[in-house]
Amino acid sequence: MVRCLMSVSLAVLLAFGGLSGGLASRAAAQAADGYHRLALYITEAELGKMNSVLDVAANVSRHYSAMGEEVEIQIVAYNDGLHMLRADTSPVRKRLENFMLSMINVTFQACGNTLDTMARNEGAVPPLIEGTEVVQTGVAHLVTLDEEGWTLVRP
Repeated sequence: MVRCLMSVSLAVLLAFGGLSGGLASRAAAQAADGYHRLALYITEAELGKMNSVLDVAANVSRHYSAMGEEVEIQIVAYNDGLHMLRADTSPVRKRLENFMLSMINVTFQACGNTLDTMARNEGAVPPLIEGTEVVQTGVAHLVTLDEEGWTLVRP
C-alpha cells in the first residue's frame, strides 16, 4: 500500500513537474521574440467598464514603451460589450477613435455572432466605428489567442 502511494505520488509529482516545465517553456518562447501580448475583453455596455478597458490598454502600452519593450494589445467586444465599438451607441466613441490614431499597437475586434444577433433584433447590421475588425466568434477568438500564448484579462 505504501509502495503504491509512493508510486502515485511520484507520478503526480512528475506530471506537475512536466506541466510547469511546459508553461515555463511557453513563457520563455514569448519573451524570446520580444513581444508581450495582451487581450482585453468586454461584455458589458457600461461606460465605466469601457473606460477601464481603455485605461488598462493605455497603461500597459505606456509601461512597456517606457521599458523599451513591444506590446500588442487586442480588445475583444462581445455580448453587450459590443456597444463599445458601435458607431451609433458607443459612449466612448471619441476616445476610441483617438486611441485608434495614437496607439497603433492596440486593435479592436467585434464578435460577428453578436453582430448577427443585433442585426436580427434590430432589423439592420449595426454600424461599427471605422477601424474595428470583425472576428467570427469573440470567445473562440480569445481561446485561440490564449493557445497562442496571449495573456487574457477582463478589467
